Amino acid sequence: MNQRHRLIGRRSFLFGLGSLATMSAVATSKAAYENQQIQALYDPDRNFIITEGFSLKERAAKKGLIYGAAARQIDLSSNASYAAAIVQNCSMLVPEWEFKWTAGNATLRPSPDRFDFSAADWMANFAATHDQLLRGHTLVWHDSLPEWFKTSVNSRNAAQLLEKHIQTVVKRYAGKIHSWDVVNEAIRTEDGRNDGWRITPWLELLGPNYIDLAFRLTAAADPQALLVYNDFDLDYDTPEQEAKRTAVLKLLERLQTKRTPIHAVGIQAHLFPGENKFNPSKLRKFLHDVASMGLKIMITEMDVADKKLPTDVKVRDRIIAGVYEDYLSTVLDEQAVIAVITWGLSDRYSYVSQSQPRSDRAPVRPLPLDAQMQPKLAWNAIARAFDHAPRRN
Repeated sequence: MNQRHRLIGRRSFLFGLGSLATMSAVATSKAAYENQQIQALYDPDRNFIITEGFSLKERAAKKGLIYGAAARQIDLSSNASYAAAIVQNCSMLVPEWEFKWTAGNATLRPSPDRFDFSAADWMANFAATHDQLLRGHTLVWHDSLPEWFKTSVNSRNAAQLLEKHIQTVVKRYAGKIHSWDVVNEAIRTEDGRNDGWRITPWLELLGPNYIDLAFRLTAAADPQALLVYNDFDLDYDTPEQEAKRTAVLKLLERLQTKRTPIHAVGIQAHLFPGENKFNPSKLRKFLHDVASMGLKIMITEMDVADKKLPTDVKVRDRIIAGVYEDYLSTVLDEQAVIAVITWGLSDRYSYVSQSQPRSDRAPVRPLPLDAQMQPKLAWNAIARAFDHAPRRN
């Protein structure tokens, strides 16, 4: 090795050490910030006392609100205590898997020419039997497309396939559905488009009019259903989420300019305490901007991931409860908000255990009921938010 190569090698080595040191400093700084955020969220003296005697759905109804939860047929049919808790607490049922093209063990579209409604029908019958509103989730979502989609769908037949899917599914449940998530998660500013749209198979095959087309097809198939655009990462005070809120508002403006039949926006509200700053005023402004378009708002998939929170269950539960109450107290001030739906009711059946597991492998606790179907402080927090919410006009 000559002198020049030795110098280059030494510089590269030193640069690598510098990069590692910088990365380590950034990681340490981020961890310190998150720890400060978590400490700020923990208040051992916070009061979560509630008046006894009313379920979550009853408390919500007193204020003109809907409370519901997502659930899966496989869980409801195998656990009577869970089914009873869903009936007791929820006036709305959201099939978590069964209305998607494919998800989990449910496949609505096993092939291009075949539908399997067995699981979806079971959920619809459960809701009807227990006098619950039924919510459809979701008609157009890039993440639930079956394997056959890649080889069977192209720009020549995509519109026909979408039309067949929406007409068949929506007409089957017309008159039974409160609301449809017509299009799910169509914004992703990181994809680099000027409009902030996510690059999905539907966008690539049908172009930017695919969203308008989906809403029009759904409205034609069921004129009574509330039609919703649903998305996540709209909650926190970060540059990324601010950009996403802006892109969603631009999408809504585009659809209204085209007179697209859209009635509401779904805010998923998957919350991550300790990772980002919650700024109530910024969220209120976004809600106000949506409401000023004449649109309703639904909190559609709420849960509180606890992967960054302490192992101690009492500490964890208290932080989670505070996050629920702070968030809901903010959003329920907006009259356009008509519903709160948690993505599950019991920790036993939360998708967070797979999507956001804890590094210490402790069971996750993101929902109102624990794994034994007993109410936690999170249940109290939701109840308090309903009790203190202004009544809908």
